[in-house]
Amino acid sequence: MIPLGPQSPAAPAPVQAEQLRANMRRIAQRQWWLWSSAVMVTLLLTLGIASFAFPGLLSETEASFNLNLAIRGLVGLVLLFNVYTIYQQLQIRRIQRELGDQVEALGKMEVRTEEVYKLAVLDPLTGLNNRRSGEQRLAEEISRSQRHGRPLTILLLDLNGLKHLNDKFGHAAGDELIRQFAARLNKAIRGSDLAVRLGGDEFLVLLPECKPDEVRHVLSRLSGLNVDCNGRSIAVSFSAGWTNFIPGESPEDLLKRADGALYVNKRASIEQDQLTTAVK
Repeated sequence: MIPLGPQSPAAPAPVQAEQLRANMRRIAQRQWWLWSSAVMVTLLLTLGIASFAFPGLLSETEASFNLNLAIRGLVGLVLLFNVYTIYQQLQIRRIQRELGDQVEALGKMEVRTEEVYKLAVLDPLTGLNNRRSGEQRLAEEISRSQRHGRPLTILLLDLNGLKHLNDKFGHAAGDELIRQFAARLNKAIRGSDLAVRLGGDEFLVLLPECKPDEVRHVLSRLSGLNVDCNGRSIAVSFSAGWTNFIPGESPEDLLKRADGALYVNKRASIEQDQLTTAVK
C-alpha cells in the first residue's frame, strides 16, 4: 500500500515556514535598530538643548561654540534621523509585503494539499474514505487492537437491486442512491468509527471497541431510507455481514470472514424475497 501523505508541487511547508521566521526576525531587528536610533537621537538632542540652556555645565571652550552652527548641526541630525527612519520604514514595508506573499502562497498550497488529500483519501462520489485509505486504517486498527487487547468489529454492507435501478432509471439515479446511503451511513456511526466505500455498491465500516448489540443499532439507523427516482420513491435495501477481529489474523482474513457472513445474509435475504413473491 502506498503512503497517503499528499505531496504538493509547491515549496515544502518547512521551507516556507523558515522563510516566514527569517522575515519576522528581520522585521524585529529593524524595529530594534529604529527604536535604538530614536533613543540615541533623543539623548543627543536633549544634551544639545541642555548645553544651550545651561552653558555653565560645559567648559568655557565648549560654551564659545557658535550658536547658529550648533543649531544647524542639530537640524542636520534630525534630518538624517528622519531620512534613516523613512528608509527603515520602507524596508519594513518591503519585508511585510514579502510576508504577505508568502502567507498567500502558503494559503494556496494548503488549498492544493486539501485537494490532493481528497483525491488520495476520499471517494469522490460519496465523500467517504476510499478503499485504499480504508485498508490502511483497517491495518492501523488491527495493530491497535492487538497492542491494547481491545475489540474490533468490521461491518460489510452491500446495496440490493442497484443494477436493476441503473437499468430502469439510469446511472444518475444509482449514483444518487449511493450518495444518500453513504450520507445516512456516516450519520449512523460514531465519531471513532470509519465508513469506507470499497467500490460500486459495497461499503466497509470499522467499529473499534464495538459491542455486538451496537452493530444492530447501526443497521437500524440505516433502515427506512427512500430515494426519489423520477418522481417515484424507491426504498433502499441492503445486506450486511459483520465479524469480530481474532488476535493474530491478517486484515485479508478478517475481511474474508466478514465477506462470508455478508454472502450468507445476502443469500438468505434473496431466498426470503423469492419466498414472499411466490406466496403473493
